[in-house]
Amino acid sequence: MTAQVSVLLVDDEPLVRAGLRVIIDAQPDLSVVGEASDGAEVMPLVSQLRPDVVVMDVRMPAVDGIQATRTLLSRDDPPRILVVTTFENDDYVYDALRAGAHGFMLKRTPPEQIVQAVRTVARGESLLFPEAIRRLAAAYAEGAGSDAPGRLADAGLTEREAEVLRMMAAGLSNPEIAGQLYLGVETVKTHVGNVLAKLGVRDRTQAVIAAYESGFVSPASPPK
Repeated sequence: MTAQVSVLLVDDEPLVRAGLRVIIDAQPDLSVVGEASDGAEVMPLVSQLRPDVVVMDVRMPAVDGIQATRTLLSRDDPPRILVVTTFENDDYVYDALRAGAHGFMLKRTPPEQIVQAVRTVARGESLLFPEAIRRLAAAYAEGAGSDAPGRLADAGLTEREAEVLRMMAAGLSNPEIAGQLYLGVETVKTHVGNVLAKLGVRDRTQAVIAAYESGFVSPASPPK
């Protein structure tokens, strides 16, 4: 029997929370264990309910999803974080991903894709939309500096690791990378782990962001 994934909903709009609850609770493997209307309420609820996944709006009036993400990830045992937004070009989303969120989805996402997104993040995978990440990275690069160029230059990636990072930036999963490179999935996992360790990042989301911000992968065009 598959373990049930517990979910905490964080959004200042009661209607949005109600809709997400109906969609998520309809799945036998998912369960909403609590709700919050602001980022300030998240930490005590996470301590009390210990959800596997926090589905969190990025724009809230008091404590937004960016600060709430940073606070949650300061815990010794942080939950997985899936941020939601109205617009895919929302710079709040990019800041939340840079802060460590594991993926994002739009509020207008179809129900079947919402539950799949929750499952993907719960499995420990990142939920990326390469085209949106490219646009957000390009916009960010115009307005702010980053330590990503130095991080990539000094990382000492092997040729194979660099190839794997480019494919990660293209949104390929480990099995898809394995198929492209004629490698075993476990070998790809090892390469991904090496990339994360050398870049000093938590997960593949932050590795992909570093790849775009450094110019290792160009935001202007899809990675090859």
